[in-house]
Amino acid sequence: MTGDRAPSRSVTVRAAAKINLHLGVGVVRSDGFHPLATVYQAVGLYDDVLVAEADAWLVTVTGADHVALAEVPQDDSNIAVRAGRTLAAHHGLEKAARIEIHKGIPVAGGLAGGSADAAATLLALDRLWSLETSDADLLRIAGELGSDVPFALLGGAATGHGRGELVEPLQDNGVWWWVVVGNDTGLSTPAVYRHFDELTPTELTPTEPTPTEPVEVRDPTIPEALVEALRTGDVDLLAASIGNDLQEPALDLRPDLRRTFSDGAEAGALATLLSGSGPTVLLLCRDAVHAREVAGAMRASGHEHCWPVPAPVAGAHVVSYD
Repeated sequence: MTGDRAPSRSVTVRAAAKINLHLGVGVVRSDGFHPLATVYQAVGLYDDVLVAEADAWLVTVTGADHVALAEVPQDDSNIAVRAGRTLAAHHGLEKAARIEIHKGIPVAGGLAGGSADAAATLLALDRLWSLETSDADLLRIAGELGSDVPFALLGGAATGHGRGELVEPLQDNGVWWWVVVGNDTGLSTPAVYRHFDELTPTELTPTEPTPTEPVEVRDPTIPEALVEALRTGDVDLLAASIGNDLQEPALDLRPDLRRTFSDGAEAGALATLLSGSGPTVLLLCRDAVHAREVAGAMRASGHEHCWPVPAPVAGAHVVSYD
């Protein structure tokens, strides 16, 4: 979370897409949520959010050519408007703003573009209105808006627990390159979680000595090897330690995505991974040159939407005052 606090007539904040290097999912709780243990990383795909003073809340959305905007609401249901209202309420203000979102992050792809917009709006309005909201309060408000919003503020790399909203920065000394492979057909996050529940037993039973006695199902944890890979910048160790518990449920629902995985492996990716609940697929590469080669091979295989992206990148940050 960076940027000056000088007042201005409008403020533009940039926020990055997120990927999950590890997404461990526990058995659904009584409140309907799944306990998560995840490692977030911010990658070089961005949304820009401009905010300006207005008498009433207004949101407009534009996007790059590769972004389908039909599913993005342009009314009060947009998470950016909810973010603005929540911030104003936190400070006891009766204020409104015009919010202009330009999306470079694919929609409904498991890259948390909506969360990026919410985080960017929080930071932009804080600067526009000279509120000087503490980082702790911004993170708490972000967590109320959605599980991925706090990380969108932080950027870099971080662990996530709870529903993913309890974030802690993680040391990441690597210079990583991914190829992000988009898909024109979205994949419902709730549907993937429901299918995960269908495929996951609610209790485990040992075979010896009492097969009918249930044993505790432990909450997911973060692999130590993954933490070490980020600390040391070891790309081969990273390739061996990434994972996503939602991957098989998602591929079971969308078997067509298995071709993307096989094409990625054939293109020379060091590892393939589903992004969040999908349908975006991530291909880990050795460096920038390798990423461009892999992206070219994927396009030659018929995957039109491929972007080589660096990681980690910064969280939400001010890019202009006007």
